[in-house]
Amino acid sequence: MAFRMRFDRRILAPIAVQQITVDIVVGLFILLYIIQVFMSRNNRPRRVRTPRCTINFRIPFQVRNLHRLVSLSDSSCLRNLRMDCNAFGRLCYILEHSGGLTSTKHVTVPEQVAMFFSIITHHKKNCIVKHDFQRPGRTVSKHFHAVLNTIYKMTHVFLAKAIPIDDYCADPRWRWFKGCLGALDGTFIDVRVPKIKKGRYRTRKGHAAVNVLGVCNPNMQFIYVLSGWEGSTADIRVLRDAIHRPHDF
Repeated sequence: MAFRMRFDRRILAPIAVQQITVDIVVGLFILLYIIQVFMSRNNRPRRVRTPRCTINFRIPFQVRNLHRLVSLSDSSCLRNLRMDCNAFGRLCYILEHSGGLTSTKHVTVPEQVAMFFSIITHHKKNCIVKHDFQRPGRTVSKHFHAVLNTIYKMTHVFLAKAIPIDDYCADPRWRWFKGCLGALDGTFIDVRVPKIKKGRYRTRKGHAAVNVLGVCNPNMQFIYVLSGWEGSTADIRVLRDAIHRPHDF
């Protein structure tokens, strides 16, 4: 005899409604939890990223800085680069057209020369020049050596030929020195040397430097330069070494 269960619809209806209500409540709780998690993530303080100093941002500053150094006034150029604006422009022209120094995509020849003379005239470090010109340190070092190599190749241009004072010299300051080539003097140029060698290069003022001998003709043009002697070396020894070299004065 088959047994059939008969369910009363009046009993099943409240159960179904109760189950649907429970499902809706659970769904609402899940939805509220998701919304709360999402809102909490958005309310967290975000790390503020500082904008990178791109080349488009640096170019106006670089142009203004170069203009301030070489185009503002002769006194400003003389204080910063040890030459006036006219001499700086002529030097850049010679290095570019005769020495082969070329501008790169982002650095012009005047800026390369300005960085070079900022280092050698004021003994500035790479990090300081990097900040002044808004250039990477690698770029500063690269162009410094490029200008240095160009000047070294053009030594025959920058060093004038020695011509003795003849009997027909009209300059009242030099006509008394017949056969003289020029005037000589020594100077100290600061250098950086290893710690174990600082004693040899220390001058009487306590600086590490090299003793450089220079000779100029009556037109204030260098005709001879001898560099490399330690700062503790006496001037007479440097002069004696210059005289006894195979290619002397």
